[in-house]
Amino acid sequence: MDRSPVASLVRFDTDDPALIDDPYRAYARLRAAGPVARGGPGQWVFSHYAEVSALLRDERLGSEFPQAVHRLKLGDGPACDFFTRILIDRDPPGHTRLRQAMSRSFTPSAVRDLRDRVAGIVDDLIGRALDRGGFDLVGDLALPLPVTVVCSLLGVPADDLELVRPRMVDLATGFGELTLTQEQRVAADGAVEWLRAYIGEHLDHRRRHPTSDQLSLMLEAESAGVSRADLVDNAIFLFFAGFETTTSLVVNGTMALLDHPDQLARLRAEPEMATHAVEELLRFDPPVQMSMRLVHAPLVVDGVTIRAGRVAVLLIGSANRDERQFPDPDRLDIGRRPNPHLAFGGGHHYCLGAPLARIEGALVLDRLVRRCRSLELAGPPVRRPHASIRSYRSVPVTVTAA
Repeated sequence: MDRSPVASLVRFDTDDPALIDDPYRAYARLRAAGPVARGGPGQWVFSHYAEVSALLRDERLGSEFPQAVHRLKLGDGPACDFFTRILIDRDPPGHTRLRQAMSRSFTPSAVRDLRDRVAGIVDDLIGRALDRGGFDLVGDLALPLPVTVVCSLLGVPADDLELVRPRMVDLATGFGELTLTQEQRVAADGAVEWLRAYIGEHLDHRRRHPTSDQLSLMLEAESAGVSRADLVDNAIFLFFAGFETTTSLVVNGTMALLDHPDQLARLRAEPEMATHAVEELLRFDPPVQMSMRLVHAPLVVDGVTIRAGRVAVLLIGSANRDERQFPDPDRLDIGRRPNPHLAFGGGHHYCLGAPLARIEGALVLDRLVRRCRSLELAGPPVRRPHASIRSYRSVPVTVTAA
C-alpha cells in the first residue's frame, strides 16, 4: 500500500542541542530527504532554497502570532506585551504603518551618509584593541559597534551607552533563547520597563524640541495613526534589532575567516573585496538561522497540504547551503557571485536595517585586514546556547598592528 506524503516525511527537532555547534550537517540530511519535514506539534519545516525563498514572500503566511504563543515563553509581563507590538511580529496594515515610520533613516542614501561616522567608531574600537594586544571580539568590537551606531542614529547620548547596553542584552536573551528561566523572564521584563521609561522620555523631549534623528522622524507617524505605545516599543526594537544581528554578523564572519585562512589571506591581499565578503559570510553562517511564520490559508508544498493555523519553520541557514542554488555550498568563497542569500529574509519582513548592517560589516572587515598584521584566537570561543540566532558570547583574540 502506498504511503501518504505526510507519513513518509522525516522529523526535524528545532530544539536539538546539536544544532548549536554545527547545524549544517543536519540541514544537509534534511534537504536530502525532501523540501518538507515534520517539526514539533503543529509545525512544518522547510529546508530547500526554492521553498524557503517563496514562503518568505507568500502572503498566505504571517508573522503576527497570538499573544498566548509569546506568553508560553515570556510569561504575562511587559516583555510579552512588547513582543506583540514590534515590527517583526506584526502583519499589514499595522506592519505597513510602523515600517513607514521607521524606514526613513535606513534608505541606502541615508545609510551612506552614516559611513564616515561608522568608520570612525570602528577605527576607535580597533585602535583600542591594538593598544592592548588582545580583546574580546564580542564585548570589545562586535557588540559596542552597532549599539554605538544605533545610539547615534536615534539621538541617544553616548554617555548613556553603558546604561542602555545591559538592558538590551537582557531583552535580546528574551528574543533569542528558545526557553527562558524565571530569572531570565524577570530580567527581560525589567529591561522592557526601564527602556520604555527611558525611550518615552526621549520621545517626549523630541516632541517639544524636534531634530533630524530617528526618534523625531518616528513622531511624524502619530498623524498616521501609530500609537505612542507602538512608537516607544518600536524605537526600543530598533536598538535591539540594530545590534543583535549585526553583532552576530561580525563575530560569525570573523570566525569563518579564521577557520578559512586562505580566504582571510585573499581578503588581506584585496581588502576592496570586503563588500562581497560580507555577502558570502552572511550566506555561509547567517545570524538568523530560522524564521517562523503562521499559516493563514491552506497551501500545498511538494504534495503536502499545510492547513491554516499551523506554523511554518523556514530554515534560512539550510536554504543558504542548498546545492540546488549555490555551487559547492559548503565552501567559503568571498568572491562568490551571484549570491542571492536569504540572510535578511524576504517579503514584507525583509530586514529594515540591511543596508546599515552591510556597511558596518564591510568596514569591520576592511579595517581588520588593513590595520591588523595578525588576528588569532587566544582561547576557546563560547557560543550562545540557542539554535535560532547563531552567535557567540565570547571570542578572545590576540592582535598585532600592521
